[in-house]
Amino acid sequence: MRRTFFKYISLNMLGALGLSGYIMADTFFVANRLGTGGLAALNLAIPVFGLINGLGILLGIGGATRYSICRYQGDGDRANRTFTLALGAGLMLGLALALLGGLWARPMARLLGANADTLALCTVYLRTVLLFSPFFLLNHVMVCFVRNDGNPKLAMAAMLTGSLANIALDYLFLYPLNMGIFGAALATGTAPVIGLCLSSLHSLTGRNQYRLARPAALVRPLADVAGLGSAAFLNEFTSCMVLALYNLLMLRFAGTTGVAAYGVVANLALMALALFTGLSQGAQPLISQAWGRGDRQQVQALCRMALAAAFLTGLALVFMTQFAAQPLVALFNRDGDPALARIAVDGLRIYFLGFLWAGPNIITAAFLGATEQSRASFLLSLFRGGVGIAILVLLLAWLMGITGIWLAFPATELLTFFLGLAAGHRVLRPQRQ
Repeated sequence: MRRTFFKYISLNMLGALGLSGYIMADTFFVANRLGTGGLAALNLAIPVFGLINGLGILLGIGGATRYSICRYQGDGDRANRTFTLALGAGLMLGLALALLGGLWARPMARLLGANADTLALCTVYLRTVLLFSPFFLLNHVMVCFVRNDGNPKLAMAAMLTGSLANIALDYLFLYPLNMGIFGAALATGTAPVIGLCLSSLHSLTGRNQYRLARPAALVRPLADVAGLGSAAFLNEFTSCMVLALYNLLMLRFAGTTGVAAYGVVANLALMALALFTGLSQGAQPLISQAWGRGDRQQVQALCRMALAAAFLTGLALVFMTQFAAQPLVALFNRDGDPALARIAVDGLRIYFLGFLWAGPNIITAAFLGATEQSRASFLLSLFRGGVGIAILVLLLAWLMGITGIWLAFPATELLTFFLGLAAGHRVLRPQRQ
């Protein structure tokens, strides 16, 4: 079990890290090619990218969780209907988002806080990325089902190959071809197309157990899938919505330079969160399978191993940012702006303290979802990613200014940690003999 566990989480952590590299590559190349204005515009647009990824993860994780449970309970028909439903919903939502981007990208940019310095750049990035929404959503769905269908190596390869292609295309479009922020968005949109082609090899080679099947109903099964994937969706979506709130607060306290500084911290944080997302996604199939078999003891063992791995990863991230904050920030500070460097370095050291608890919180929420406790999983994720941090960032910003903005994340994660202990206790406690 330990060998299988570490195989799954290592492959998925690497793959999720590669997937988050979409935005990190854009940030690095845009910051060094277009400067502070481009970096600020990109950071303002990231919340919409979070919406796209969040919906893809909602359908992928939720559908794949139900798929695994049905498979291990011997209900192949329901498993196939779940796959078809997740795939169809991903396509329809993707087309709706593409239409939204084609028609209303500029008003969306204004809503996210773009001003005269950043509006044009932000609008171009939003419109281009949203037009690729169907590929982003279908890629998430296919990767999750391939992983849950016993092929984690291909799932990882699909995520990593797309990310590496994005990095190569970012350089090509921004430097030799000089395509500006449109080139960065085009490179990001091309990545899931490549990933989707690779993950489809699982079906084309005949290794898949899932098949297309006509769903007997739509509303209740879709609600079931959404419930099981709600924690993963909220982790992604609310973090980006809170990022929009942070952007607006930074704009008020430190102007465009503050937004650019927060962009550096936020993008490094997204990479860190990807490690925990990969860890939780790697553990989820194994937990769901054990739960479907009724093996409560193995469920408990898997969750404890995942929590331990999350804590050690968080500890490593805290040490890294305490001692290497300055060189990390310098990677994104093309002009050597001292104000940007000062704000970002201080923020990185404070903000990343939250990862001591963020990893265990994400694992706890994923564990609750994988064991069909979707309500508890949803509420925990809603607090840590939405309600709790929104309240604390507004309160602490009012009391302490920029320092309070940075402190809101670790404060929220610490509070969530104690709530998660209570929520997970019922399943994790030893059974009476």
